[in-house]
Amino acid sequence: MNKLIFANLLHRPLRSIISVLAVAIEVIMILSIVGIFMGMLNDQKQRTNGIGADLMMRPSGASYMNGIGGATMPVKFADVLRRLPHVAVVSPVNQSLSTKGTVEVIDGIDYPSYAALKPFIFVTGGPFQGPYDMVIDDVAARSNGGYHVGSTMELYGHAFRISGIVEHGKGGRKLLPLDTMDNLTGAPDKASIFYIKCDDPASEQLVIHEIHATRGLEDYPVQTMEEWLSLMTPEQIPGFNIALNVITGIAVIIGFLVIFQSMYTAVLERTREIGILKSMGASKPTIVTVVLRECSVLAVVGVLVGIVGTFGVRVLLFHLFPTQHFEITARWLAQASGIAFSGSLLGALYPASMAARKDPIDALAYE
Repeated sequence: MNKLIFANLLHRPLRSIISVLAVAIEVIMILSIVGIFMGMLNDQKQRTNGIGADLMMRPSGASYMNGIGGATMPVKFADVLRRLPHVAVVSPVNQSLSTKGTVEVIDGIDYPSYAALKPFIFVTGGPFQGPYDMVIDDVAARSNGGYHVGSTMELYGHAFRISGIVEHGKGGRKLLPLDTMDNLTGAPDKASIFYIKCDDPASEQLVIHEIHATRGLEDYPVQTMEEWLSLMTPEQIPGFNIALNVITGIAVIIGFLVIFQSMYTAVLERTREIGILKSMGASKPTIVTVVLRECSVLAVVGVLVGIVGTFGVRVLLFHLFPTQHFEITARWLAQASGIAFSGSLLGALYPASMAARKDPIDALAYE
């Protein structure tokens, strides 16, 4: 019976290949959208957590997503915050979302206070020397053919000289002087976020209470890094689950229809063969099993091709966009494989039941 199943699949190689590719595309679509979204999310979590702050203060009503929203808080708030008990470092930052070429958050920083959080490990070069200097991380340095200290990079219509390259995972990939960023974004002496380091991590809640007890700061939300990290999940990202469900639905429909068409035409072409099997005593469950086993082979091969194809997509994206993270997890590999395999079996159920219902006498008389 196994020989019969593989012989049937090899008898129409083009149809089998198309069925395999349909399942593979289904897997690639699901894993790619998850890989891109989760890669961006976890990369931002890792880099923000690596800054070294204990608390984050944002404008009232601002999004917790970095770079979403303008700089509306006066930089002079930093002086007020520094005078509070148990506050060791306060660093104002103006974060701006750039969509030119790739989606990324660019940070305008007050270098002395930001460096006091101890996020930087310089690979080469050093701090800003002028208003149009910038610091980038080693991942950004590998993009677009590579950058080094002294190279220029264009941002916001200006050429910036790279003064230093730091290890990645310690904040933004591209950092500009705060005053320069304020001028470029039309928000002079403003910040979009304050990073706060306490003299003791155990004092976090006490500092939050002190901030909210300070006149003028009552309505500004303050979060610990742990609280912020807990919000950075797919369920909290607007539209993530909707986009994932839409892509998954489209992928399942594609796989279902191609497998259905493949198995349906296979059953029609093998009417006499089915009649012979039934005349030899094959039961309805046996006929159903034969068709489903053929479908399972196609689905398994399609899933494997899809997984390999997804890793190929990740390599291609890394080559084209070095700053774009693409995350593939065992959990989503299993989920995408299960969805594709289940959809394929569903597509084969009707052709399998149709084959089982065929009358052996009519099937043997079929020309």
